[in-house]
Amino acid sequence: MCRNTTLSICFILVALLIGCSESSFVKTSGNKFVRDGRPFYFNGFNAYWLMTTASNSTTRYKVSDVFSEASKNGMNVARAWAFSDGGSYSPLQTYPGNYNQQTFSGLDFVVAEAKKYGIYLILSLVNNWNDYGGKKQYVEWGRSKGQSLKNDDEFFTNSVVKGFYKNNIKTMLTRYNTITKIAYKDDPTILAWELINEPHCESDLSGNTFQNWVAEMSGYVKSIDRNHLVEIGLEGYYGESKKSVNPNGYIVGTDFISNSRVPTIDFTTIHIYGEQWLSNASYAAQAQFVNQWVQSHISDSQSIGKPFVISEFGKSYKYPGYSVGARDSYLSEIYTSVYNCAKSGGPCGGALFWQVLDLGMENMGDGYEVVLQKSSSTDSIIYAQSKRMSSLN
Repeated sequence: MCRNTTLSICFILVALLIGCSESSFVKTSGNKFVRDGRPFYFNGFNAYWLMTTASNSTTRYKVSDVFSEASKNGMNVARAWAFSDGGSYSPLQTYPGNYNQQTFSGLDFVVAEAKKYGIYLILSLVNNWNDYGGKKQYVEWGRSKGQSLKNDDEFFTNSVVKGFYKNNIKTMLTRYNTITKIAYKDDPTILAWELINEPHCESDLSGNTFQNWVAEMSGYVKSIDRNHLVEIGLEGYYGESKKSVNPNGYIVGTDFISNSRVPTIDFTTIHIYGEQWLSNASYAAQAQFVNQWVQSHISDSQSIGKPFVISEFGKSYKYPGYSVGARDSYLSEIYTSVYNCAKSGGPCGGALFWQVLDLGMENMGDGYEVVLQKSSSTDSIIYAQSKRMSSLN
């Protein structure tokens, strides 16, 4: 692989030393992440599947493999699902208040292994989409309790459904890890809680419904857990006042600026999928959009005064023009924007590409996957970004 082997070994040793010692909670100070009073910059990845894969004893090793490979490449933050609701694969919450302890033990393992390899976790609490249950499952549970609900967006307004979600938050935050013997709310391995992956509330495009929900739920998390950061899970869509920046001018009932200003939200996030959102546009138009999307949100995060994370981005082989070289160039461009922003004192804390898979997980591929053991050129780019971001700490 095209990198300095000695430096790679150093990353592993540092990760293991962090894992074996008492980690510190990551906090924020103005537009910076901090740890032990010093700036904390990072590079990381998404692996939504960690919990469900760890819940099966025959596949649990894949979690360890991915954390090991990630640490070799200097990555120190991972984002994953801490939800699997209803009849979905390997459910965590089978119905409101009832939990599959085998799946929960899988999440216990993920947290314990992350600590071992010096990797912080961002854990998402529910999905906007139907995969792994999502807000639709909560609404269906509400209907089963006699609630008359018109659409899935009543997840954000119905008191019974919101009660189900709050009970799930409390159960998650107060979970006693059977491996580490530490409650999740007291474990610094967890960097942040994410309220909902990629929220949309298209029944109220004014944004008021979702704004109220963010304030209520982030406040509820903080009422139980004052140690951890909270973020929303936004893709970055603006409201009416700045909808021209959105892909195709589309609005979804969220507003990056007003949502991110909620006092109990600690940092901002965006996702970037130019090739999906502008699928009929030219490559040049997509590239121009991506650059504008990033720079606009950097500027707004600076004005808001909170750290900024690109929490999903990648390049899929399912779209025209793909090659490994094109993927590497795209990652390099995003990484350079993040590093330059961080180096100049801007709000960028790091970036998490979508997504890492282990060897033999091709059935879970979505076109964006990176198998670190098979991607030497991509590994080199990831490693270089990890190195230069860590140099700012």
